[in-house]
Amino acid sequence: MRILWLAGLALAVGTTASAQQSVLQSRVDSIFRRFDSPQSPGCAVGVVQKDQLILARGYGMSNLEHGVPITPASIFHVASISKQFTAAAIVLLAQQGKLTVEDDIRKHIPELPDFGQRITIRHLLHHTSGLRDQWSLLGLAGWRPDDPKSEADIMGLISRQRELNFVPGAQYLYSNTGYTLLAVIVKRVSGKTLREFADENIFKPLGMTSTHFHDDHTMIVPNRTSAYVQRAGGSYAISIPVFDNHGATSLFTTVEDLAKWNRNFDEPRVGGSKLVELMQTKGVLTDGETLPYAFGIVKDNYNGLVTVGHGGADAGYRADYLRFPEQGYAFITLCNLGSAVPGDLNRRVAAVYLGDRMTTASRPTTPQSVPVTRAQLEGFAGIYFDANTETLAPVSLRDGKLHWGLTNEPMASVGIGAFRMERRPVTVVFSGRGTQLIAEVRPDGARPVKLERMRDRPTAQDLKAFEGTYYSPELDVTWTLVAADGRLMLKRKRFDDSPLAPSYADAFTGVGLFRFSRDNQGRVDGFRFGNGRVRNLRFERQR
Repeated sequence: MRILWLAGLALAVGTTASAQQSVLQSRVDSIFRRFDSPQSPGCAVGVVQKDQLILARGYGMSNLEHGVPITPASIFHVASISKQFTAAAIVLLAQQGKLTVEDDIRKHIPELPDFGQRITIRHLLHHTSGLRDQWSLLGLAGWRPDDPKSEADIMGLISRQRELNFVPGAQYLYSNTGYTLLAVIVKRVSGKTLREFADENIFKPLGMTSTHFHDDHTMIVPNRTSAYVQRAGGSYAISIPVFDNHGATSLFTTVEDLAKWNRNFDEPRVGGSKLVELMQTKGVLTDGETLPYAFGIVKDNYNGLVTVGHGGADAGYRADYLRFPEQGYAFITLCNLGSAVPGDLNRRVAAVYLGDRMTTASRPTTPQSVPVTRAQLEGFAGIYFDANTETLAPVSLRDGKLHWGLTNEPMASVGIGAFRMERRPVTVVFSGRGTQLIAEVRPDGARPVKLERMRDRPTAQDLKAFEGTYYSPELDVTWTLVAADGRLMLKRKRFDDSPLAPSYADAFTGVGLFRFSRDNQGRVDGFRFGNGRVRNLRFERQR
């Protein structure tokens, strides 16, 4: 009787656990319901608990042309999730004594320009090198998204660079260039391509049989997903990256294989505990500020829980891998649709399993509003700029409120010259008088940034002074500016003409920020260009 009772208890417990799992799965299904159609691209999803893949599902189609559905074994290009594997290869080489993360990168790649500043492997790992981003440079040089891009193409651009975005170690600015260079270092030091080295030292030891660094865009890969973007009318267009370079990107993998990689963080087989520890070491700037970015992964938190992970986006592929190490869970979402947001989807799945352990951050209480006259508000409006980070922020007055930046964030007055953004935990404090006005942006828990109000926006009568042909030796490209119909137009080979809008004295915005310079006679002789991951790029006037 006792045996029968125990058997019955075990059956009841098993049935209860199965029912609970079914409920959780149903909730996950509802998150991905919009993708679950034979007419839609979609996502593969995995939930890992400890060392077990407890949920693995596919939603939507891997290939719309042939009607192939997505499964947990479908292979995706996972873009920047690749970076942690490149970083792991560097750590393994360091463990073998073949390099150190403090090495000057020119020790291994001597053909790189000498910028007069020492750039280390650690700088590349943490995105603190100051090197301009390769994708931005290629785009500015006239490369289209569907042009094949090789390591040699990227190295050619890097070798022509004459300046850095900033002094190495002084700032953080995401740069894919650094991880392409890490792949080159792996090849120079090990004598094997990153693809070969990672396969031998990471993927095969972990049983990741469906994973590789893709360095030949013409190579046939069975079970690979296609990727898509949605057109305005609702139809889909194929959108697949044509990269022959790897390191910053180009990892092909599956939900099932990423679950095996995740296990290595908890039960290290590759690199041991030292690899896991070093890969989670955050970057530190020269002023002592600690970054969330470690070795190809980001250490952060979500609703009160510590997280470790990274996302990725290339062409129509979108991916997110997120660990909750203290709870023993990891969540993986890989998608083949450009409009998918796997970072948000992944966190919604995480809430299904860990919601009872999360603490939703309470919205900061907005201090009591301080009355401000319209005249005072008008006095703060204008264009503000920080040359150090090339941050440009318009401040406008609408509906009795100041609005900040390109996102038009509304702000409430909370003190004399102080305003609190209504949707973000950021305070802006204005100081100075008359034309000398400073806006100090103070994000909660982060360093403040000071922006200066700029003056004298160019008028239609000023535009002729900026007409001409301008050349960048770093890009080996020529841009032409023409004044027509009261606007300054940018003409570039292989691109549509683009209008530039006057911003402040000798500055325009369009495809980026154009800051013009003048010679001793006051004539425009060139400009500096910036568009986020490229700063201060010089164009010289040819005529």
